[in-house]
Amino acid sequence: MDSDTVLVIGLALAWLGVPAFVAAYAHRRSPFRAMTMLVMAGGCIAWATLSQPGGYQFSELPDVVFRVLGQLL
Repeated sequence: MDSDTVLVIGLALAWLGVPAFVAAYAHRRSPFRAMTMLVMAGGCIAWATLSQPGGYQFSELPDVVFRVLGQLL
C-alpha cells in the first residue's frame, strides 16, 4: 500500500475518532472504540510519515488527499 493512501486512511480515522471520543465522554460511556480508532490513526500517520522520504509538509496534505481520492475514482 502506498504511503499516501495510508496517510489519508490515518487522517480519516482521526477525523472520525475525535468526535466519537467526545460523544462517548459526554454520554459517560467507555471510549474504547474511539481510542482504538485514534491509536490506529496515529499508527497510520506515523508509518506513512516515516516511510515517505523527507516526510510530509503540512501544505502538501490537500494535494495528497485529492491525489488519493483521484486514484479511487
